[in-house]
Amino acid sequence: MNIDKIADIASWLFLAYGLIISIGYMTTAFFSFLEIRDYKRKYNFQDEFPLLQSSNLPKISILAPAYNEANNVVNNLKSLLTLNYPVYDIIIINDGSKDDTLLKLIENFDLEPTAFLGNPALETKKVRGIYNSKNLAFKNLKVIDKINGGKADSLNAGINYCDNELICCIDVDCILETDALLKLVKPFLHNKEKVIASGGVIRVANSCKVEDGRIVEVKLPDSFLARAQVVEYFRAFLMGRMAWSRLDGLLLISGAFGIFDKKTAIEAGGYNTKTVGEDMELLVRMRRFMREKKIKYTVGFVPDPLCWTEVPDKWRILHRQRNRWTRGTVETLWIHRKMLFNPKYKILGLLSMPYWLFFEWMAPIIELIGIIYFIFLIVFDAVDYRVLGIFLVVVYTFAILFSVTALFFEEYSFQQYKKPKYILKLITTVLLEPLLYHPFIMWASIKGNIDIITGRNQWGEMSKKGLSQNTD
Repeated sequence: MNIDKIADIASWLFLAYGLIISIGYMTTAFFSFLEIRDYKRKYNFQDEFPLLQSSNLPKISILAPAYNEANNVVNNLKSLLTLNYPVYDIIIINDGSKDDTLLKLIENFDLEPTAFLGNPALETKKVRGIYNSKNLAFKNLKVIDKINGGKADSLNAGINYCDNELICCIDVDCILETDALLKLVKPFLHNKEKVIASGGVIRVANSCKVEDGRIVEVKLPDSFLARAQVVEYFRAFLMGRMAWSRLDGLLLISGAFGIFDKKTAIEAGGYNTKTVGEDMELLVRMRRFMREKKIKYTVGFVPDPLCWTEVPDKWRILHRQRNRWTRGTVETLWIHRKMLFNPKYKILGLLSMPYWLFFEWMAPIIELIGIIYFIFLIVFDAVDYRVLGIFLVVVYTFAILFSVTALFFEEYSFQQYKKPKYILKLITTVLLEPLLYHPFIMWASIKGNIDIITGRNQWGEMSKKGLSQNTD
């Protein structure tokens, strides 16, 4: 077979893949628009205040693992203590921090050791102590001090020592809106089928004005890297997870903020401590468990911006994060490979899992193969540069239109960035992102695949500035 024949076959294969993924993006955009429209019609003019008067709201335990979070833990815990929800408690799990996280908690919230008994349902690293507050103002606060075991192990420890029927798992460095629990619990109240989990939209808090653990002024991040993640989060949450929620094929609820049915989580085995993608793996395992038990269920998703988090603003830290996300995806797909193309799992097996396999995990790999193929064509002088130019313009234009559509969804829904200069900066970011940001993310994903093949499975240090430093 000559070079021209090989080039023709490869070109058609790449074109077919590109068309399929483009159709997939347009389809998710359509379903996301329908879901956001229906949500706005149903809840846009509803006040959450009547819910506060209800005696039927489920009790929630907020679980927040903390490892070396001395910069954030006090302010963010203060914000958790003032959430608008009638009955909830907060469990901070100090996962063997090497800084003074535990000391700051003890000093600021009048903590004292208390006896802890029970029969833990999930195996975890040793718990060294449990603290409650002497101050009645913090009577719903509990701190667990344990040997370091990672985020998944910490969450399992929190599940072991909480009493409520729902668990809300968050990152301790996140900031929640005051009505976040009221909104996120709605799927548990308005569904005929059993709801096993509910997630919400995560927003970027970098450069926002923070006072006493609250976002008092939303600002667009100063750095290009953080702004690119704002656009990326728009696409992921408003155009991705909203669509999968409408199809009831959601496979991931962000580890930064989500509510789970405690009983189902325990029956499914709790968080997997042997994967770096514990949030995705747990939801997939819970869904698989319910399907295999033939119990009707659903997973909720709320498009409101309920949780704000600090994203990496250094390329090195972002590389570690995306490397880990890739490894977590691969691990989850491998653990639950039985579900792939299996009609027993309905939309999960026939659509969700294949989508994640071909268009989430494999996309960066195919991009890299495409680059190598292009170099191959140049070496053998088989490039039609006119066709290449047209192709690159089409691909770039489609990427821009998709991101602009995500910006439109943001403006259509919740309009967090109201100033005209913010919109202009976001559009500029959209224009630059495919050229500067996306190639880096692709390489981080490729490196994640290399690391999992070579057996590197570390979490990776995720140092952050701390949102309290953004306070004016």
